Parts: sequence; structure tokens; C-alpha cells
Amino acid sequence: MLLTRARIKITYMSVKVYFTGIDIGSTTIKLAVYDEDRLLVYSAYRRHHARAIDTLHDLLDDVRAKLGNVELNPMFTGSASIGIAERAGFPFVQEVIVSADYLRNTCPEVRTFIEIGGEDAKVVFFDDEFHPQIRMNGSCAGGTGAFIEQMAVLIDVPLQDFDKLAGESVSLYPIASRCGVFAKTDIQSLLSNRVAKEDVAASVFHAMALQVIASLVRGSEIKRKVLFAGGPLTFFPQLRRAFMQVLRLDAKRDMVSCLHPELIAASGAALFSGASRRITNIAELQQLLMNRNPDSVDSHGKLAPLFQNAKEREEWEERHNSRSLPRLDVSDLRDGPCFLGIDSGSTTTKMVLIDEEKRVIMAYYAANQGDSIGAVNKGMAEFHERCRKAGKFPRIARTAATGYGEELVMAAFGIDDGVVETMAHFRAAKYFAPEVSFILDIGGQDMKAIYVRDNMVADVQINEACSSGCGSFLETFAHSLNYDVAAFARLACEKNRPFDLGTRCTVFMNSRVRQALKEGATIADVSAGLAYGVVKNTLYKVLKLRDPAALGEHIVVQGGTFCNPAVLRAFELLLEREVVRPDMSEMMGALGAALTALNNYRLNKRSVAKFKGFGAEGSQEATGCKTFSCCGCENKCRVAKLTFATGLSYVSGNRCERYFSNGGRSEKPGENLIERKLALLFERPTAPDGLPRLTFGVPRVLNMYENFPFWCAFLTACGFEVALSAPSRAGLFEKGVGTVMSDNVCFPAKLAHGHIVDLIERGVDRIFYPTVVYEGDEYPHALNSYNCPIVTGYPDVIRSAVDPGGGHGIPIDSPVISFRDIKLLKKQLYAFFKPFGIRKNTVCKAADKAFSAQRAYKTRLRELTESVIRKAEESGRLIMVVAGRPYHIDPLVNHGIPALLSGLGVDVVPEDGLPITSEKAFTDSGILTQWAYANRIISAANYVASGKLSGMLQLTSFGCGLDALVADEA
Repeated sequence: MLLTRARIKITYMSVKVYFTGIDIGSTTIKLAVYDEDRLLVYSAYRRHHARAIDTLHDLLDDVRAKLGNVELNPMFTGSASIGIAERAGFPFVQEVIVSADYLRNTCPEVRTFIEIGGEDAKVVFFDDEFHPQIRMNGSCAGGTGAFIEQMAVLIDVPLQDFDKLAGESVSLYPIASRCGVFAKTDIQSLLSNRVAKEDVAASVFHAMALQVIASLVRGSEIKRKVLFAGGPLTFFPQLRRAFMQVLRLDAKRDMVSCLHPELIAASGAALFSGASRRITNIAELQQLLMNRNPDSVDSHGKLAPLFQNAKEREEWEERHNSRSLPRLDVSDLRDGPCFLGIDSGSTTTKMVLIDEEKRVIMAYYAANQGDSIGAVNKGMAEFHERCRKAGKFPRIARTAATGYGEELVMAAFGIDDGVVETMAHFRAAKYFAPEVSFILDIGGQDMKAIYVRDNMVADVQINEACSSGCGSFLETFAHSLNYDVAAFARLACEKNRPFDLGTRCTVFMNSRVRQALKEGATIADVSAGLAYGVVKNTLYKVLKLRDPAALGEHIVVQGGTFCNPAVLRAFELLLEREVVRPDMSEMMGALGAALTALNNYRLNKRSVAKFKGFGAEGSQEATGCKTFSCCGCENKCRVAKLTFATGLSYVSGNRCERYFSNGGRSEKPGENLIERKLALLFERPTAPDGLPRLTFGVPRVLNMYENFPFWCAFLTACGFEVALSAPSRAGLFEKGVGTVMSDNVCFPAKLAHGHIVDLIERGVDRIFYPTVVYEGDEYPHALNSYNCPIVTGYPDVIRSAVDPGGGHGIPIDSPVISFRDIKLLKKQLYAFFKPFGIRKNTVCKAADKAFSAQRAYKTRLRELTESVIRKAEESGRLIMVVAGRPYHIDPLVNHGIPALLSGLGVDVVPEDGLPITSEKAFTDSGILTQWAYANRIISAANYVASGKLSGMLQLTSFGCGLDALVADEA
């Protein structure tokens, strides 16, 4: 339904005062001007690039040109306008208030209002009296307009074409929209896997819809009718479509629309009658805005300028320019083997050609622009042209690749070797500075810190959840302020007063930058402050550095981010020591790959690849593409298999590597006991002897990955049938996303909502989801055996958020249980099941049978684990313990990591199958051993540390507070 207002008619002579609403958001200004008949006579929607006052001044010039120097009574609203309004002396009203007032008068049937802006999102629920219940995003800008812009840049598509691209999609892929950093990683992986940009664009919109709903709806009912507003939802029809699909809305039945939904807050401010207004003409308003008196800025003096004067800068530049890699001009190339290294990174592609004396002959660096193969093709063409002009055509003896796109590039171009990025950077740094003690590589989206001892890699640290110290972080800010990265960096090195912006993430930093500019900081001040912020994040958050001496005396920095002189200078100032930056710091990954190829050549490894050279014959595109559905599990992934002229193939779209893989697999895969544990846990009889009393639905979630053998045996022994929810898959998660109450809870907990909805849809009689406070006493010397608060309390969350009983007529039963005391457990169970007609004797026998089933499960798992360990030790195979909480064996949660390891020939075993003598654990640990699952992980770590196995990998869920401590303790 489209609600229209009276036909707009502009009358100049009769209008004395124009009602004006000015909405200044985080990225745009919206201006709405109404005449005295409440007819819209002027409107504008424009980006301000952090220059809000200047942009508003230009818009007012436009109004003045159209209407003359008329009288206005401006009302300000929006997240970035309160300070401007205060200093200019005009009223300000919060945007939700004016939006609600506008909707009350123009669209009274609206009950759910969803608005997405540049960096914020809000969902407002209205009752029948139009009282608003407001939900707004907090610390994360995932699911906003800024998120779309970043993704459009990443896949190299103009923002105005992004929606059209999404409309032509065929398949959807999971993308993490909670954070732009995670999303970039997911999208880069999709692009490297040759997933169509159309599908990527549609997946971005789908992910945004899930993010907004999961983080803001929080279990509330989406009441009809629904109104979408804000720039992204106005200008991107496919985004609206994604929201409607996730919310299961019908356009005619459930939706309402209005004219200019992108201007709702501005129009609401213009027509708002709940505050006094000040009348002024346009010229006076412009003068008041431009005569702003910035607040004093005490943040300026906390950071020293990057350079005190031009002489200091010149000396510094001369020092760093003096260290260069040995080179050989292609025209001087003689007969002999050459070696090619390719670094197909997250945002850029780097290529280096060296000779047998390790001299750099040619180098290539360019943005991927969403096409890894295309970027390499361009590099090959450039190398070929340079060789042609020099009349030299090198003999490529061996090749190697590294980076995000390593496997794709290897398949497409017939590359000999693949090398892990860490080792590539280590080899390059070691070649450049043989005495190196510490290497820091900062790329587009990641950073790697490598500690070197005795000429070996001793430790590696990488950034995990944040890219605020990476190149894309600075690039995003430069573009948001309408600068390219190089110009932005030059400003930072000029005479300025760096503004201390801290080390916060991009979202918080956006607000801090706007505040700094409002307080009078220059772009140069902000650029220098961001350079400091990048380095502070690296030193204090990633490295957690307390003493610079820990880095040693020979520090090498590399990666594209250190091409930025401001970052390099800030790094030296904060570290208070000089560092070495190679003159090709951005090329070091590719150089390390080339050195790997040279090393393997000297080891007489025969080249079996089909690399065809730099010419047209070396240019590669897929010669065939076959698309099919994998039937290996419930996800039924849509897999695309690319075939290249090299005769090699590459598969994409698969969420795991159980059935399809891109090389790197062993001829004899290892044992995957995680997979067998999953089958051992859930594949068991679920029907009772005789006719069932009723069917209990049991969700396949959280503590059920620990106790299901017990509960299945107990319920069936009592005469109940057990219906287990379906295995986890992306579609099942989406079923329950609208009922998730907290955006910060771990993913396994969020997944529980979908499992409950699955049971409701299957029509079970009741849902059994017990509240288990204590697990059994697995370790006698442990202080306690608590379950974590999420595991313990989530049945109550489900009862409140999903409300299976009140909303669907399917009661949820959550008896409070402790496995520490068997007598008490039987009492608790009898008290709960007595109303079902279950006698006490039956409960006791069923409990004994259940404990027997649980013990049998544990015993069998340990037998299998010991067998795998014994055989691996006999054959000399690697054994890896994959440890985590019980629900981390869910394939959707662990992303197929155990299968990936076993595919590489590693035997994978779970932590709870290890032959650990529990009586000897924690006798003198000095650790707070009160959490049942954490105790198991720490015990496994101690076992592995004794040297009995190859190593241990701990899986954790993002946002898990307990695991943050466990990782350090383990």
C-alpha cells in the first residue's frame, strides 16, 4: 500500500516561513523544506564526507537559488547534528521522536518501523496507542549503509550497481555481517573461489537482514504493518526483498510505504510541533553555521607530531631508503633458471621474479578488484611486455604461490609449490636481514607477528577479530574523507598536532573522527592520529606488548601498510627504536614464495606443474564450470567445479572438505574421531518399548552434545518417544534468528533458537530441554563442575524468547538438574515426571539405564581414541587433539576444521577421549578449576604438553568470556 499526500504545489508569494528539517547523520545530510500548507517544496539527500557544515552550506545555497532568501524555522535532528544545532542556537530533537511523530500523522497503521542509515540501524515497535519501543544498534555498524559501501569496494562494483547485481543472483552464501572485517574475509574467500559477484552481492544483503533482525528484534514480534526507511532500504530494492524474505513478509498484506522514506526524520523535524523554533533567513542561517567556535581540543597535545621539522623527515626518509633488495634489470638477464613467486592476498596481488642469485628481476603489485585470476593475468601480461621490450625471455625453473588465493592460483596457472604466508614472510625477512629477531607484517586485512629465535620461527601471533591495525582500516577512512591513501598519508607527515583517537575498532573510530573534526581537528591531525591508532592496536592489543625488549634488536617490518610513512614513523616513535623496512615491503610475501621455489629447485625437486610462461599462452581463465549439489550432509552445498587449461580443477561453494577439496590432501587421510564421536553421540534408538506415552522433542544444542545418551535412554525407558531436532544447517539457524535476545551471545546459543523452531514445526507434543547446573565430578581434585551460565540458563531464554507453550501450544519442560549427586538427581527426576504418571521405581530404573548408556558412550569414545593414538604412534603419523566445548563438534559450528585436518593426513581425536587419569589431574595446578568443560580442555592441554601427542587445537566461539581465560590457562 502506498500512502500519498496532497499534490505538491510550490507557491512563493504566500509563504512567509518555511518549515525546515535538517537531519545530519553519520554519512549523509537530509534536508526537507515545507511551505505553510505543509507541502514539500525542496528536499535533498547528500553525502557530507565528514564536512557536514560545508555540505549543509552548499545545500542552503541550492535552496536559496530556488526559493530566494526566505525565512526558515529550522529544526535539527540526527546523530551528528546536536553540536551544530547547539552552537548555532537552533533546536534539536532526537530522530526517533520526530520520526514517530511523522509516522503517527502520515502512516498511522505502521506497527514496525525498520530504518537503516549510514552507520546505524533501528527497529521501532509501536503499540495501538503509538507508543514506541526502540531498538538501536550499539557498537557495531554491521548491517548499515557503511557496510554495503565497504563490500561494494571490495568486489569492485560501483555502489549504484550493487543492487542490480544482487537482483541477478542464483545462490546465497553465508557471510558474517556482524563485523565488516569478518565479512571482508568471507567475501574474499568467495571471490577467490570464483563465486559470482551477483551471488556475493545478494549474500551481503541477506546477511545484513539477518544481522539487523538478530541484533535488534531480539525476540519481539514483527507486527504488521511494516515500514522500511532510510537510504539503503530506499535505494536498494533487493535489500528490501532480503528483509521481506527473512521476515516472511508479504508485500501487499504486511507492508506499507510512504513518499520519500529516506527523508522521514528530516520531514518529521520540519513538521514537528513539540518544541519552540527560531526563525531566520537562509543567509543568516549560513552565517551562524560558518561562524562556529570549536570546542577546545585537549586530545591534541597527547601525541607528538610525526616529524618536528622538514630536516628530520628528510633524514628519516634517507635512512629508510638506504636499505634495498639486490636487483637485476631484465635487460641484463643471462641464461639460467628464474623463479616466480605469487602472493594472492586478501586485497592485492603481488608477483616477484628472481634469478638463482636471489636478485629481483621484476615485481608487480596491484589491487585484486575481486578477481584473483584476473589480477595475476595482468601481472603476467606486464612481465611479458617488459621481457619483450628487453628482448629477454627468462626460463622459469619453478614457481610458488602463497596467500588467500593460493590454491586457486595454483590450479589456474599450474604453479609448483604452495607455501604458508608466515613461512613466506619469514624467508623473505631472513634473506633481507639475516639477524632478524622479530618480523611484523601488516597487510590489507590481517597482521602477522613472527618471533625468531635461533634462526627458527619461535612464535606467531595474528589478529583475530579486528582489523583496526590493518591496511583496509586506513583505506576505508581515507576514502570516507574523500582522499586516496597516498594523499592521506602525506597529510599525516606534515606539520600537525595528531589527534589521539585511541585504538578502537572502525565503528567507534568513525564516531571519534567526526568528534575530532567537530572540535577543530584538521584532516592532517586525524590522519596522523589514525597512524598512531594502527600502531597502538598492533602493539597493545595484538602483541599485548609490555616490554619492547621482547622483540629483540633486529626488527623487520613489511607488508603494504608499512609503505605508509606515517604508520612506519608512528611505529618507531612508540617503540622508541629504529626498525628496518625493506624498500619492497609490500612484496615480501611474493619474494618469500619465489625463494621457496628456488629452495625446492636446489633440493632437486622435479617440477611437475604446467606453468606456461608470461605470454598469452600463460593467461588463464576457467575452461569449464560444472555446478551441482553436494549430498554429503544436510547443508546440500551448491558446489562449482572450475576446470583450467592446466588440466587442474578447483571447487568452490563447499562449506567443508569432506568430499571436495583443492589439493593439500594426503593420499591417506587421517582418522577423524570428531565425526565418529558425533555419530556415536546421536545415532541411537529413540523409540520406547510399546506405544509411546507422548513424544518429547529434544533440541540438538549446547549441553545435549554432552548428555544426550543419558536423556535419550532415560526418556525411552520411561515410555516416551524422543524426536531429535535436525542437524544444524544455515537454513535452520535462520528460522530462529528473529527470536535471538542478545547480539553478543555465542553462536551455538543463537543456533538453539532454530532447533527449537524446528521441533515446533515438526509438531512434537512437548519439548524437553533441562536446566543442567552441574555436570558430573569428572576430576576429583577440581574445585567444581559448573556449566557455563549460557548453557545453564538458556532453557529460560528459550521459554521467554520463543515461547513454545504460549505461542505454539507446545510446552517446554526444563527441570533443574545436577549430575554431581546421583541420589539428588533421581529425586529431581521423579518430582518432575510424577505428574506424567511415572512411578518412582520406573524413574530409578530409567536413571540407572541412562547412566549406563552415558558410561558406554564415554567408554567407547575412549577406546576409539586410544586405538587411533596407538596406531598413529606405530606408523609415525601426526595426531592432533581438537579440543573445545561439547557443542563444538557440530559441523556448522566448527566449519569442518576437523575434516580439513584429517584430509591433510592428520589423525584427529577429541579431548574427552584422551587416556587421562582423572585422579591425577589438578593436584597442584594453581588454576580456578570450577567449570566442567574448561577443566576438560585444560586437562587435555596438560596431557599434550607432556609430549605424548603432536599438538592441540582449541576451538572457541567468538564472544565466549570463559574461553578467553581457558585459552590462557591451557
